[in-house]
Amino acid sequence: MFQIHYLNKISQQGTALWTEDFALTDDMETADGIVLRSANMHDMELPENLLAVARAGAGVNNIPLTTCADKGIVVFNTPGANARSVMELTLCGMLLGSRDIIGGVNWVQSIKDDPDIAKKVEKGKSRFAGHEIAGKKLGIIGLGNIGGPLANRARKLGMEVYGCDPHISVEAAWNLDGHVQRMKTPEEIYATCDIITVHVPLLKETEKMINASALSKMKDGVIILNFARDLLVDDDAMADALSSGKVARYVTDFPNPKTANMPGCIAIPHLGASTEESEDNCARMAVREMMDYLENGNIVNSVNYPNCDMGVCQSEGRITILHHNIPGSLGRFTAAIASENVNIAGLMNKSRGEYAYTMLDLDHHPSAEVVEHLKEIEGVVRVRVIR
Repeated sequence: MFQIHYLNKISQQGTALWTEDFALTDDMETADGIVLRSANMHDMELPENLLAVARAGAGVNNIPLTTCADKGIVVFNTPGANARSVMELTLCGMLLGSRDIIGGVNWVQSIKDDPDIAKKVEKGKSRFAGHEIAGKKLGIIGLGNIGGPLANRARKLGMEVYGCDPHISVEAAWNLDGHVQRMKTPEEIYATCDIITVHVPLLKETEKMINASALSKMKDGVIILNFARDLLVDDDAMADALSSGKVARYVTDFPNPKTANMPGCIAIPHLGASTEESEDNCARMAVREMMDYLENGNIVNSVNYPNCDMGVCQSEGRITILHHNIPGSLGRFTAAIASENVNIAGLMNKSRGEYAYTMLDLDHHPSAEVVEHLKEIEGVVRVRVIR
């Protein structure tokens, strides 16, 4: 029986999927798996028996990935499960940035008790006039689960769409509207487009990618959208660009003390993935990932270990090994098993940076001696006997 602990409220669409082999626990110390959304795990003491963490969402900034990897804790996320919700809100942000809808609504609220409100509206509405998005040039940096579908929707709305993504997958490229124009660098997007939106992960090389230098390369009056990660944009540089008129409007889904008080900025309260459908999709995916790993040892959508999937074990035994990516490790594992006269029916070994994962299907259930032998090999973090 596997013990599961929730750090946040998880949609019932996901929690209903647990089988009789899983039980919920309020005690994190006894948990084999943790499921969460936004709870911060960085200051938590992780239990020694914890095997996996599943984030019902895409971002994992709230989880200590390296610490987990070093302890043999596999961390999962749910890429694409909330993509439609984020994409739709980005479309909304594009309209909010192009037309002063919020300013107009707030003005109406300020005169709502005036008996002559209808006349005042007709007289004063011109100050909130904006621009249509049809015919405008939209630049999308990142054409993955959100950026790709956004490009296709924008094309149907009559926009000229330019995309930049050096790491685009073959599947994403096949699904892209044939009229989306390819740009090789973000700088080409900056120089060409009227509206620019970023949909990339937060990495060292992308942190504050929208900075003073990038902004200087853009058209005057550009609209910038950020529904990906707060720190992709340099807030100080953005404040200066809004003040000078270089940027007409900045729409972000990440309010902070700077953006919430920044003239020209529309700060939305992190609603990108906050729809019932998105939360349901994320919960279902997170629970399925967790069950598959705990029951079968399969890793799908991990962010700190390589994906490795051998399906349901059809052999008498299965061993999985989380280990550091040290040359010759696989040979040491197979030699250790062979020394016990156990035949390997199937295996899979994959690496990801400093870490690797090996799955071994055996003709016989592994003995305690085999398991202890594997644990003693250099670089091994955790050994699990699946069956």
